[in-house]
Amino acid sequence: MLRKIRITLACVCFVLLTLLFLDFTGTLHHYLGWMAKIQFLPAVLALNIGVILLLVVLTLLFGRTYCSVICPLGVMQDVFARIGKKQKKNRYTWSPAKTILRWTVWGIFVLAVILGIGSVVALLDPYAAYGRIAQNLLSPLWRWGNNLMALIAERAGSYAFYSTDVYLKNLPTFIIAALTLTVLAVLAWRNGRTYCNTVCPVGTTLGFLSRFSWMRPVIDKEKCISCKLCEKNCKASCIHIDEQSIDYSRCVVCMDCIDKCPKQAISYAPHRRSKAAPAAVQEVTAATATEDSATAKSGKEGMDRREFLTLTAALTGAAALEAQTKTVDGGLAAIQDKKAPKRQTPIVPPGAFGIRHLSKHCTGCQLCVSACPNHVLRPSTDLQHLMQPVSSYEKGYCRPECTRCSEVCPTGAIRPISRAEKSSVQIGHAVWVKENCIPLANGDTCGHCATVCPVGAITMVRHESGVMVPAVNDFHCIGCGACENLCPARPFPAIYVEGHEMHKTL
Repeated sequence: MLRKIRITLACVCFVLLTLLFLDFTGTLHHYLGWMAKIQFLPAVLALNIGVILLLVVLTLLFGRTYCSVICPLGVMQDVFARIGKKQKKNRYTWSPAKTILRWTVWGIFVLAVILGIGSVVALLDPYAAYGRIAQNLLSPLWRWGNNLMALIAERAGSYAFYSTDVYLKNLPTFIIAALTLTVLAVLAWRNGRTYCNTVCPVGTTLGFLSRFSWMRPVIDKEKCISCKLCEKNCKASCIHIDEQSIDYSRCVVCMDCIDKCPKQAISYAPHRRSKAAPAAVQEVTAATATEDSATAKSGKEGMDRREFLTLTAALTGAAALEAQTKTVDGGLAAIQDKKAPKRQTPIVPPGAFGIRHLSKHCTGCQLCVSACPNHVLRPSTDLQHLMQPVSSYEKGYCRPECTRCSEVCPTGAIRPISRAEKSSVQIGHAVWVKENCIPLANGDTCGHCATVCPVGAITMVRHESGVMVPAVNDFHCIGCGACENLCPARPFPAIYVEGHEMHKTL
């Protein structure tokens, strides 16, 4: 019964968290956003003391239930382990703990968090690893299915579904997600929870706490017949039946051993040092605890701008449609795909305060990327900020009225921000590229950038050649990218946004 309850809760958590990454409508984030915020590392980075204490108390009471129920990467490994179990039963065996490897990886991880090396943190965090798998591998399939439903509904005269763009946001991140899935699938299929008990820093942290858990699987030596079925079915390889001992730092409380024991010699019960376990178990536990102890020592304009946005919404929409149909030579050539300009400084979302803050707190889970309704956010390819979100305006622009990324971020890398506040935050400034501007290139009248600017930072002035060209007021520009996105120049826009290291409040 305990095993069935654990599996049911794990499936519910896994499905809900997966849907959180797949949802592109923003509906589920209002109801399921807390699922991301109860993950261990996001809670630590966000300094969410309540969640941290809850997970610590949960582990001290019931063992590593977080790893077997709440962590999506752990549940995913159980799925692959179950597939391998159908092909070969009783395939596990006890193995000694890789203590040096575990604590070495843990030390590297903690050092990366302190120094703000986001790429290392992103690679090792289990929640972020699963987020990248869901965003890069599952989300395209989900969206293709949605587009198919939209096509079928349209043929039937219904608009219950709407199609959405499906494209590769970042090739390196996609490759990392695919490799992560492949490696974890092979490890879990062959050896169960190898990753959780050798590499995962969250597993190492909670494993240290679970040594002192109140409830735990306990072996009754009087009932045990040493059949080794529990040891052969322990995906954590933590049961050594010859010594009738369990390494609780690796036990994820999956309850498989209890379910397989033919004599009910293993029970999930309160730990009693005096009589519940033989002396040998106490000696092993004490020695292990001593070893781990030694290792551990080693002024705003918001409302005015919102009113301005409302007044210019219709004009912006009309200009956007016109810009999409305009060609660089007046209508004689097909429109080329827009390419991203080379920026000296990347653009990070409003609410991030700047690149340094984002780098120190972001785990690269891609939740903000999946939630962005305007297709602006995508993973960075820079090694120092690998897989962390940056803005790019080829598919859309950062609408001043949208605060979705700040609403879903579980780590505090993008702090919650209101619409009024966002319209006053300068994340970058527009730069005019004379060589690409259509009026100077062929004499056509344009002015789209000035028309669509939601804050009125661009005006058209007369050039010495006699044509009207844009002039940017850096003080008013907020770096939203509307001008860059809707500029009809191809393949590179005649106006683009250069990011700011630190955001400014206008």
